[in-house]
Amino acid sequence: MLKKIPADAVRLGMYLHAFEGSWLSHPFWKNKFILDDPEDVQRLRQSGLTAVWIDTSKGLDVVDPAVVLSTTPASAPPPEAPTAPVVARCSARDELQRAARVLNRSKKAITELFSEARLGNAINVESCLPLVAEISDSLARNSSALIGLARLKHKDEYTYMHSVAVCALMVSLARQLGLSEDLVREAGLAGLLHDVGKMAMPVEVLNKPGSLTDAEFVVMRSHPERGHALLLAAGSIPASALDVCLHHHEKYDGSGYPHRVQGEAISLFARMGAVCDVYDAITSNRPYKKAWNPAESLARMAQWTGHFDTQVFHAFVRSVGIYPLGSLVRLESGRLGVVIDQHTEKLTEPLVRVFFSVKAKTPIQQLDLNLSRPGANDRIVGREDPAQWGFGNLDDFWR
Repeated sequence: MLKKIPADAVRLGMYLHAFEGSWLSHPFWKNKFILDDPEDVQRLRQSGLTAVWIDTSKGLDVVDPAVVLSTTPASAPPPEAPTAPVVARCSARDELQRAARVLNRSKKAITELFSEARLGNAINVESCLPLVAEISDSLARNSSALIGLARLKHKDEYTYMHSVAVCALMVSLARQLGLSEDLVREAGLAGLLHDVGKMAMPVEVLNKPGSLTDAEFVVMRSHPERGHALLLAAGSIPASALDVCLHHHEKYDGSGYPHRVQGEAISLFARMGAVCDVYDAITSNRPYKKAWNPAESLARMAQWTGHFDTQVFHAFVRSVGIYPLGSLVRLESGRLGVVIDQHTEKLTEPLVRVFFSVKAKTPIQQLDLNLSRPGANDRIVGREDPAQWGFGNLDDFWR
């Protein structure tokens, strides 16, 4: 039987069925589990939650029946965490400033977290929860703004901001795949921690501006296992985050590392992590190479036979857009434009800022064109390489 009781009435042996309130309000990774740890009872009482639902058929009942706030008839649907945070959507432009603040806070926090790992100190997973929550909310308001900004990291901050970017991409992909918000949050944490093993790498190898030697490459390839060991030692890390850390470099055809796992033997989260990790890596400036533009990156990734789970990759494309923020596109009218926002359902009809005439080979007056509006008299006919046109930083058009 389901019973709603005050949070301060919980005790060891009770089976928690659901939490009363937002999925962001409680400090646990799952809604349903048996309370068998005194620390969990204390954390719950200190969480600020006013009430929880317990299932007396799976755990202990209340001692005092008077504390029960409500019961749920067997025929009624059990209370569940909401499927997505209730956040009002907005345009990329309106979200940019908030997303920038979230990224700044995330950079500071993840730098401190990874620095502790480099010193050999245990990872404090609870300090990651606010980061995942803030990133998740920003993506719910607009899925392009934070992901677009995270892509613009400087090469000297790549190691830290890459983890933040992969967290955001994992959250976005998990929602696209229709996962519950509990799993969305786990995916975000897994993305945030997936590269912690790089803190165990020699700095001169990690930040080397040129190609690695064979010996250095062997060292770098050990970072998944080193990271897994760090997280395992920390304790209280979800199994999904441990798995993504260890297996985000596995390939669907079995040619990856460290264990050459193949196909669906690779967990869903690790298959997601492989796509998100690669996309952020190739669209970011690195110490040894310049970034590829977003649309070109997706096109190249689509050609890598055997690298990714096809269904996961297709979902990823839907989550970032066929023409991600900052993509240079050619319109049927003979104009070039930069994608400055996405349409959540019409992926081939984003908001484009046109600025150049292909026919005249000259800049034109900038115009924002919403290709999804009824009566729009233009459409995208292809992506373009900014380098071939001699264009500089196209991201200035939307930032």
